[in-house]
Formats: sequence, C-alpha cells, structure tokens
Amino acid sequence: MKIVADENLAFTDYFFSEFGQINHTAGRTLSHADVKDAQALLVRSVTQVNEALIQKTALKFVGSATIGTDHLDIQALEKQKITWSNAAGCNAQAVAEYVISALLYLKPELIDANESFSLGIIGLGNVGTRLAYMAELLGWKVIGTDPFTQHENMIQVDFEQLLEQADAISIHVPLTHSDEHATYHLMDAEALAKMKPQSILINSARGPVVEESALIADIQNTQRQVVLDVFEHEPEISEQLLNLTSLVTPHIAGYSLEGKARGTQMIYEAFCNTFNHEANKQFETQLPVCESLFKDQDLKDVLKLKLAEIYDIQRDDQNLRACLKHGKVDQKAFDHLRKTYPLRREWAAHGGPKA
Repeated sequence: MKIVADENLAFTDYFFSEFGQINHTAGRTLSHADVKDAQALLVRSVTQVNEALIQKTALKFVGSATIGTDHLDIQALEKQKITWSNAAGCNAQAVAEYVISALLYLKPELIDANESFSLGIIGLGNVGTRLAYMAELLGWKVIGTDPFTQHENMIQVDFEQLLEQADAISIHVPLTHSDEHATYHLMDAEALAKMKPQSILINSARGPVVEESALIADIQNTQRQVVLDVFEHEPEISEQLLNLTSLVTPHIAGYSLEGKARGTQMIYEAFCNTFNHEANKQFETQLPVCESLFKDQDLKDVLKLKLAEIYDIQRDDQNLRACLKHGKVDQKAFDHLRKTYPLRREWAAHGGPKA
C-alpha cells in the first residue's frame, strides 16, 4: 500500500509503516500527482482536499489529524466513495492551556483574580469545554455561548450578552459560511463594538472568523489587547496587524506533543477500521518522561513560578515577528516556523491537571 502523509505529522512511521510505503510530503503544496496512485492520504489543515486533488486517484481513505474539517470537501470525498476521518478533540487540551498561558502572559495578576475576572467562551465543543474546566480551576467566572450545545454546569448567554459582559473572549468555533449560525466574520465591526474596550480578544480557532479590517480599526480605536494564533489571510500576515496585536503565534495553539500524537493515533484507528486491521498502538508509549512540576503543589503557585518554563509563549511571539520582511510575514517563513516548532508538553505530562 502507498500512503502519502504530511511531513509535519507526528509519529507517522510508528503508526503506519507496517502497512506499506509512506511518502512524506509538504502538505501545503501537495498535488494530484502526489496522491494519484496512493491508497491513503494523511493531512493537516494546510491541505485543501478537494475534487481536483482526489478525482481519478486510487484513494480509499483520507485522514486529517485536525479538529476542523473546513479544508475537506466532504461532498467530493463521498462522491468518490473515499472514507474520511478527522481527529476531533485531539489537541483540545493544548489549545485550552495556550489560552490560559496567553492571558497570564498579558496580565499576570489574573492568577489571583478569581471570580472578579470573567472569561467568555464562544463555542462549547471539545476545546471550549476543556477551557471552561481549566479556567474554573483558577477560580475565574466562565460564561459561554453556543447555539448547538447546552451545558448544565455552565452559565450560558446569547452571543451579544457575552460580548458585553466578558473581560476576555476566546473563540473556539469551526469556520462555516452558509448556515444560520455561520461563523465567517462572526467578529465583525458590529460585534467588536459591543465588547468592552478593555476586554481581551483571543482567536485560536480559524482566521476568517475575525474580520481583519474590522479588527485593525477596533484596535486603533480602543487599544484593545488581542491574541492571534490564526489570521484571516494566513499564511501571509501584514506588518500593520503584527504591530497592533499584543501577542501573535504561528497557528501552533494546538501544537503539544500529546495533541499531535493523539491526532495521528485517531486517524490511525480510523484507517485500521477502514482496511480491517487491528488497531493496537498507543501514542503514550512513544513519549519521553517529563519532570514533575505540579506534584503536591498548588496549581496557582506552580503557574506563578513555572509557567514560562512549561510554555514560553513570548518566544513564539518573538519568532513570528522576526519573520517580518517587506511589510509582511510570507508563506515560507510562516510554514518554516510550524515545521520546526519545538512541540511543548501538556501540563499533565508534568503532573498537572487536565480536563
């Protein structure tokens, strides 16, 4: 069997080498010629899996080691009778920890804010739910909004109320365009104007959920602190946007070693189900042991002293800003940062909590 895999997937050889030849390829530039005679394709969100890519191929399975599916043309896949799978929730813990790390980097005093600080979460799926749990461990007040989900143990309000009430807003929705609750440009000029000027905005979901031109105008007007891990025109990022944003990272919010490995395992299991193989491998067997930092220690005390050691988010910000040339960050520089990213470990690897 021939398997084509994005070169940045974790533990691909461990999970798939027993099944045949693996061709490791740059996901963003992957072409029809690359997959024409392959039976399986393993991708990330940078690969547009559309009809042009998959038609008249030998493909029987496409697995995406990602939470989102907006890069998959599901209708085209089903038309070609190609089984597909994604990895919903694989890096939810990593993204939740990223959001908390970003907030504590911008405002270290929030570690002791307790319920005087309210975190608003837009989207209460895997990531939003885990973020709510982690935020509640810190004693923060959590409010959420999601037209599709109800959580008994969470304060849920409508979208406009959340915009008006929250001290920080973190976005965790898929990118959708056509339904009643479409998320494309969900955060437009009207929505941004409803936020308190001093409230923080964090987007680690999909770039086009936030309208970039409206965001630039909003920051210029309010001096709002904004954290962006994704960008509307990604992978190109303008100098103007970089200069206005408080914290920027190169689409790596979910880039923990556990998250990446979990994503590959999830599509491995779907692959095995498709081709009638026994799925008997676990990513945990491949992970190195970490120093215990949380054992018998108060969560807040550890984060005060060790958060930068667990995850130095400032380094990611500096590395992305260093890629600025001729008024923008270009695709090659952006992709190089992601390809060479030193995968961080989740808090649980150090003995800490997880949702």
